Amino acid sequence: MSLASVVRSEQKLLLPTYDRHKILFVRGRGVYLWDSYGRRYLDFLSGIGVNALGHRHPAIQATLRRQAARLIHTSNLFFHEYQAELAARLTRLSGLDRAFFCNSGTEAWEGALKLARAHARVQNSNGHKPKWRILALDNSFHGRTFGSLATTGQAKYRDPFAPLMPGVSFVKFNDTEDLQRHFDGSVCAVCVETIQGEGGIRPVNPEFLQLARKLTKSTGALLLLDEIQCGLGRSGRPFAYQHHRVEPDIVTVAKPLAAGLPLGAILTTNRVATAIHPGMHGTTFGGGPLACAVAIQFLRLMEKLLPHVRAMGEYFRAQLEWLKAKHGCVREVRGMGLMLGMDLKSGAAAKQVVNQLMQRGVLINRTNETVLRFLPPYIIEKKHIDQVIRELDAALPIGREVPAIRQGHKSTPRSQR
Repeated sequence: MSLASVVRSEQKLLLPTYDRHKILFVRGRGVYLWDSYGRRYLDFLSGIGVNALGHRHPAIQATLRRQAARLIHTSNLFFHEYQAELAARLTRLSGLDRAFFCNSGTEAWEGALKLARAHARVQNSNGHKPKWRILALDNSFHGRTFGSLATTGQAKYRDPFAPLMPGVSFVKFNDTEDLQRHFDGSVCAVCVETIQGEGGIRPVNPEFLQLARKLTKSTGALLLLDEIQCGLGRSGRPFAYQHHRVEPDIVTVAKPLAAGLPLGAILTTNRVATAIHPGMHGTTFGGGPLACAVAIQFLRLMEKLLPHVRAMGEYFRAQLEWLKAKHGCVREVRGMGLMLGMDLKSGAAAKQVVNQLMQRGVLINRTNETVLRFLPPYIIEKKHIDQVIRELDAALPIGREVPAIRQGHKSTPRSQR
């Protein structure tokens, strides 16, 4: 099937929710994708953080073949052999106690919000109205369902669907004084992306996160951390909050968990879990045997790759900082591990750079208008980073030159490229 025929069919048959690039991908291997014309692309977006092990990883393929031949789906009315093992691995890595499996990040976040409200109701012993207010952060993104949208601090996502779930107030990102102003005894949850993804690769400050933990503990409110994009090894640790030595009450994860299959999870404490009993929450497809078997294999591999993620993240960030010093259009480099962003001074320039890299066979994307987002697979090597840096160097407008040649790569003059 040709690209043109697929485009015509989609325009006729699908809801117009995506402004797709005119590329038809047909296969992948390792850190590369190939389109219908046979052209190869270096994938530094990895399905927006989903393909953390790259494409066609042999261990994932073997697990898929083995489990698909045995059992794909049963129902959560019955047991299968993988949910408990997957929960044991996730709780060990996170320091939490219990898990609930679902289909996606937004579904995990919906469940986390329900759990926070349910916990507040159970804790209400004086007959007064239970805590119900939720504090979320400006510039945040938690998903596209109604509860997730209600806690998403970007008007462009919220406004077309208003009115949304009531009781949500927004706090300025990383502003401890604003957090203290908004917080009171009526709050049941404070919601934080440990690293904002759609918001422009913005890590939360340790001071802000530690204050959120202190305030919630003082009243019995819950600290909810969204690690759907930044969790499961992306920051160089199993969870990004582990860089800040904060213990959350609820954590949500999804994107890379099942290496491309739909799977999300809510992780929480025994104390919070007492608010849920059978019939209060559920899912048809979440936590099926195929997805859970693959997720167990992913976590085995992810743990072994963490030192490599940290090393490649440090190297990549150093090269991006070198580009910042060279190109006056770069405002800032942000992020942790292999979740990095380069903030440009112009949205038009960022869009142009994304398109130019795509034409040169490198896939990244733009988020928060001006930020180039890099979410490469954990298996990348220095040679892949060097290729991306060369293409960025060619695509970014020159602002000022620095005489020093960066370590590990000699810059090629534009005239020789």
